[in-house]
Amino acid sequence: MANQPQSSVGYSVTITPSPGTPSPRLDTKLGTPPFPTPPSSSPSGPRFPPPPLIQSNQIPSPSIKTPNLPSPANGIRTGSPVPRMSTPPGPPVFSSPLQPAAVPFRTSPATPQPVAFSLGSSLPTSSPPHFSNGSAELQHQISDITEELAHVAESPNVLFSAHKVLKQKKLANAPSLGFGALVSPGREFSPGPQIIQRDPHRCQNCGAYANLYCNILLGSGQWQCVICRNLNGSEGEYIAPSKEELRNLPELSSPLVDYIQTGNKRPGFIPVSESRMSAPIVLVIDECLDEPHLQHLQSSLHAFVDSLPPTTRLGIVLFGRTVSVYDFSEESTASADVLPGDRSPSQESLKALIYGTGIYLSPIHASLPVAHAIFSSLRPYKLNLPEASRDRCLGTAVEVAMAIIQGPSAEMSRGVVKRPGGNSRIIVCAGGPSTHGPGSVPYSLSHPNYPHMEKIALKWMENRGREAHRRNTVVDLLCAGTCPIRVPVLQPLAKASGGVFVLHDDFGEAFGVNLQRASTRAAGSHGLLEIRCSDNIFVSQVVGPGEEAHIDSLETFKNDGALAIQMHSVEETQSFAVSLETRGDIKSDFVYFQFVIQYSNIYQADVSRVITVRLPTVDSVSAYLESVQDEVAAVLIAKRTLLRAKDSTDALDMRRMIDERIKDIANKFGSQMPKSKLYRFPKELSLLPELLFHLRRGPLLGSILGHEDERSVLRSLFLNASFDLSLRMVAPRCLMHREGGTFEELPAYDLSMQSDAAVVLDHGTDVFIWLGAELAAQEGNSAAALAACRTLAEELTEMRFPAPRILAFKEGSSQARYFVSRLIPAHKDPPYEQEARFPQLRTLTTEQRTKLKSNFIHFDDPSFSATASTSPLSARAFDSAIAAERATSSNCPVLCC
Repeated sequence: MANQPQSSVGYSVTITPSPGTPSPRLDTKLGTPPFPTPPSSSPSGPRFPPPPLIQSNQIPSPSIKTPNLPSPANGIRTGSPVPRMSTPPGPPVFSSPLQPAAVPFRTSPATPQPVAFSLGSSLPTSSPPHFSNGSAELQHQISDITEELAHVAESPNVLFSAHKVLKQKKLANAPSLGFGALVSPGREFSPGPQIIQRDPHRCQNCGAYANLYCNILLGSGQWQCVICRNLNGSEGEYIAPSKEELRNLPELSSPLVDYIQTGNKRPGFIPVSESRMSAPIVLVIDECLDEPHLQHLQSSLHAFVDSLPPTTRLGIVLFGRTVSVYDFSEESTASADVLPGDRSPSQESLKALIYGTGIYLSPIHASLPVAHAIFSSLRPYKLNLPEASRDRCLGTAVEVAMAIIQGPSAEMSRGVVKRPGGNSRIIVCAGGPSTHGPGSVPYSLSHPNYPHMEKIALKWMENRGREAHRRNTVVDLLCAGTCPIRVPVLQPLAKASGGVFVLHDDFGEAFGVNLQRASTRAAGSHGLLEIRCSDNIFVSQVVGPGEEAHIDSLETFKNDGALAIQMHSVEETQSFAVSLETRGDIKSDFVYFQFVIQYSNIYQADVSRVITVRLPTVDSVSAYLESVQDEVAAVLIAKRTLLRAKDSTDALDMRRMIDERIKDIANKFGSQMPKSKLYRFPKELSLLPELLFHLRRGPLLGSILGHEDERSVLRSLFLNASFDLSLRMVAPRCLMHREGGTFEELPAYDLSMQSDAAVVLDHGTDVFIWLGAELAAQEGNSAAALAACRTLAEELTEMRFPAPRILAFKEGSSQARYFVSRLIPAHKDPPYEQEARFPQLRTLTTEQRTKLKSNFIHFDDPSFSATASTSPLSARAFDSAIAAERATSSNCPVLCC
C-alpha cells in the first residue's frame, strides 16, 4: 500500500477470553459474600460447599490423583489413583461447566509516599489511576444524532491503552509508552451486537462504514464520513424528520454492529441445517508411545470423543513408521488402511483411499462405539529404542489427514453440503519429534547435516501449514511427555495454519481438557481485519495471528488507507496488538477508529463486524495519563517486546529494554524534583512499573522455565493470546483463602506467604496452590482450604485455552519454588515500604511479622522497590534500539515471528 509509512509491525501466531464485556479493571465479586479486607471480618456464608476431608499431609502432586477432590485440570474429575495397567483404562468423566467463572474483585492498595526516581533508582507506585471515558460532543455537525452519547462506548472486541489521545505528535509517539489497542476479532459476548441483514452504507472515498458518529443531513439523507470527511449519499435511507427517527437504525445507534449476508444470496448455494454444518475433526495420533503415556492418552481420547456433539464428523489417523487411516465402516473390529510414511502420499494412493469403500470421516452419533474400539486397540511401542530415535512420519500423517478432509465422506457424497462451516481441524497428539519422511530431522542434534536438514524441514512444515490454511484447515499440535519435540521444526506448521502449539507434562487431565477446548474454539474462517484511522493517525505495528493482505476491495475506493490483515482463523482465543502513531499534531477535538472484521461463521453466513470508536484529544499530559489503562498498556508493551525475544540472548536484551522504557517514561512524562536530577515517575501510571517488573522476572523473559523450547512455545502463545490470558501471563494474580471460604486478592509479593494461610496464584498457563506449614498441619482446615482453592482455580480457568496446569504443594517443599519464583521479593524492604504496597501486613502483630520474616531464605534477587538498574543502555542506545525495532520490517507493518 503506497500510502502506508515505512515502519515495523509484528505478527506471530495465536488464545481464551471469558464471556462477557471485558474491562481491564472490572471490580466484580467471586460469589455472594464479599471479600473481607481485614482477615478478622466474618463472611456472611461459605463461598464453596463443604469439601470432603483429606489427610493434612496428602498434598496432591501433579501426577497423583486424589480421591474425591477436583482434579488439577479443568472440568475433569477422577476417582482413586490409577494403578499400572496392561490394558487400556476406561474413559474418565469430563464434567460440563454450568456457568462462566466468576472473577474476584481487585483490592485497592494503600497509597505509598512519593518516591524520587533517577536513572539508577527504584520505581514508585501510588494510588490507582483515575479513569476517563472521554466524554464530549461532536462539533460542527449539520445534524448530530449522538449528542446524548457522551461517553466513549468501549467495545468488548477493542481495548485502547488510553481513553484520550495527546495532540502533540512528539509525546503521543513516545516509543517507551506508546499508544495502541488490543483487537479480539472472534470474541463473543452477551448480549451480542445488533444484526443488520442488508448491505452497509460505505464512504465512496475511503471505504469506511456509516456509524453513529457521522454528521447527517436529515433532509437529503447524506452523511459525512468520520475518517476522511467526505459527504456520501444513503439512497434516501437516512432521510428522516428528526434525529430520533434515525436512532432506530442499528448502525446509527450502536458502536458495534454485524452485517450478515446469509448463504441464500449466493448462486448455487444450498442452505443446510446446523446439524449438517459441523466441520470435521481429524485426530493424528502418535503410536510410538510407551505404556504409561499410552494409558493416559487413551483415557483422554475416550473422554474427548464422549464430549463431542453427536453431529461432529471425526477421523482417526495414526503415525509411526507408517500412516494408518482408520475405517469407521468396520463396526466389529478396528480396521485401518496403511500408507508408507517415508514419502508424501501419491495422488494415486490418495484417490484409491478416499474413493474406496471405507468411511474415514463419520458422525459421532453413528461411530462412537467404533471410535472407542479404535482407542482401546492401541498398543505401546514394542521395539527397544529410545523415544527420540523412533520413526515418526508426522508430516506424512498430516498430509493424509488433509486429504481425507477434502475427499468425499459418507455425508458429503449425498450432495448436501457444499463446504464445511468454519474451519476443519487437525489435532496432532505427539510424544516425540518428526524423524521420518517429509518434514523430518535426524534423531540426534549432533548429526553432521542437522542444520541443513532442519532448514529444509522448517520450510516444508511452513508450506504444509499454508496449504492447510488455504483449505480452511487448522492444525493444532498438542505434545506431551519427556522426549524432546524439536519445537522449532513443528511450530511453523501450527503457526501458518492458524493453530496452536502446546506442551504438556503428560497426556493426562490437562491434555484431555485441551483436546476438548481445541475442538470447540473456532468461530469462523476466511477472516479479514481492516483498520481505518482519522486525523493522520496510522498503524505502525501489528502483532498477532495473521499477515498483511492485499485485497481488491480496497482498490474500489479512491483514497482507502486501511490496513488489511488476513487472519489465519477467527477464534475467541486470539487478539491483535495494534500500535498507533500520528504523522503530525492533531487539530481536531476527536479522533475516530474503525475496525472491520469480515469472516464466514460456522453457519456459512458472511459476517462484517463493524466497530467504531471515538476518542477525545487533549493538550494536557496529566489528563492523558489519567486516561491510560495500565493493564492494556502493559500487555501492548509486552507483546512488542516479546516479538524480538527469539532466544535467551534476546530475552536478556529485552529485560534491559524494559528498564530503559521505564526510565524514558519517567523522563518524558514524570516531573523533576527541585534541585535534583531525580525524576518522579508519573503517579497516574502507578500499576505500569509493577506489571513490567513482573514481565522481566516471569517465564516470558526470565529464567524460570528450564528449557528454551518451553519459553519459545510460551512466547508464541502469548503473542496471539487474548487480553485476559495475556495479562495473567505478564503479571500473576494472588488470592488468599480466608475463613468461611472467601478469597481476598493481594499484591503478588512474597509477603503473602503466611504460614497459616492458603494462597492461589494464577499465572495464565500455570495455577499454583500454596499451603502454609501451620495450615497444612491442621488436618480438617487444610483439607477444606485445599478443596476451596482447587474449586476457585478451576472456576477462574474454566474458559481458558490452553487449560493451565494446576499444581498444589506445601510450604518448604521442593515444588514450592514454582510459586516463590513468581512473586516479587519484598521481605527485605523497609517496613514502611512493605505496608505501603502490602497494607494487609498492618493486621499482623509484631510477633507474627517477625515470624513471617524469619521464614524467608536470603537470595540476591532485588525487590521491586529496591531495584538498582545495571542496564548498560543509555538514552541514546534506547532510541537506537527502538529505531531498530521499527526497522525490523521496513515495508510491512505486520510481522510474522
